[in-house]
Amino acid sequence: MKVDVTDYQKILNQIQSELSEVKVTGKVASYIPELAKVPADRFGMHLYNLEGESFCFGDSDARFSTQSISKVLSLALAMKTIDDDLWKRVGVEPSGAKFNSLSLLEDNFGIPRNPFINAGALVVADVLVSNFSNPKTAFLTFLHELTGDDSIAYDEVVAASEKSEGYRNFAMANYLKSFGNLENDVEEVLDFYFHQCSIAMSCKELAQAFIVFANKGKLLHSDRQFLTGQQVKRINALMLTCGFYDEAGEFSFEVGLPGKSGVGGGIVAVHPGHYAVAVWSPPLNPKGNSELGMAALERLTTLTGYSIF
Repeated sequence: MKVDVTDYQKILNQIQSELSEVKVTGKVASYIPELAKVPADRFGMHLYNLEGESFCFGDSDARFSTQSISKVLSLALAMKTIDDDLWKRVGVEPSGAKFNSLSLLEDNFGIPRNPFINAGALVVADVLVSNFSNPKTAFLTFLHELTGDDSIAYDEVVAASEKSEGYRNFAMANYLKSFGNLENDVEEVLDFYFHQCSIAMSCKELAQAFIVFANKGKLLHSDRQFLTGQQVKRINALMLTCGFYDEAGEFSFEVGLPGKSGVGGGIVAVHPGHYAVAVWSPPLNPKGNSELGMAALERLTTLTGYSIF
């Protein structure tokens, strides 16, 4: 059953009501010191459809640290820049292991399994450092074009916090360098990577940014083909199979949409041809995904009666 667009707000209201009664057992991420300071009770959701209509509840306008959600956006910029050449340096398979695994990198001779684990995102960051004289500015410009909001910016405090505890990412970047799969200076690549992950956006802004993946690569309010249809198809496929670390199968099973999570408590998902939706709740389940966010998106596809399957 396809839901009329006028029902979305009613459905989001029901989700908010149902989940407000749930006892949350997850924990706010603490390995990045600044993330540990975020109140655990923040909760918001925003759905943006192809008609340009918005539906929301709660803290949907509050900005938070996007963390690994940003990997989808940096991947899109890298594909827009070098297209299929990217796949010579990074794979497209689910990892089946932790997002910061070093052993996988050794097993695959320096080729990360996919662009959404940390090693893969570092290779993508390296691509952007190679192709832009100022990759941090280029990435912000890309986000501003996607959302139409030029106030989106890096959270310098979060970026510094990530760097202060980023020993495993330093090890990973050096390991990639040892295999010849990092072209630039390790410090420069990591500086961009930490800033990329620190991008602060709201559920509303994330839904607006991700609507391009629901609209075959076109910006919603113009006829501009921002990404090719093939690029969007591949990004959506990667979100479906690799977007939730080693819980991607569970998300596909329960929700049935391409999506991406971040340890800041955000999740973004897209229903191609219909909408993009973002949800934020900081407490994470044992796999590192937002506990309430996963539940909210399961209720969304259950209550609407359709997913991509």
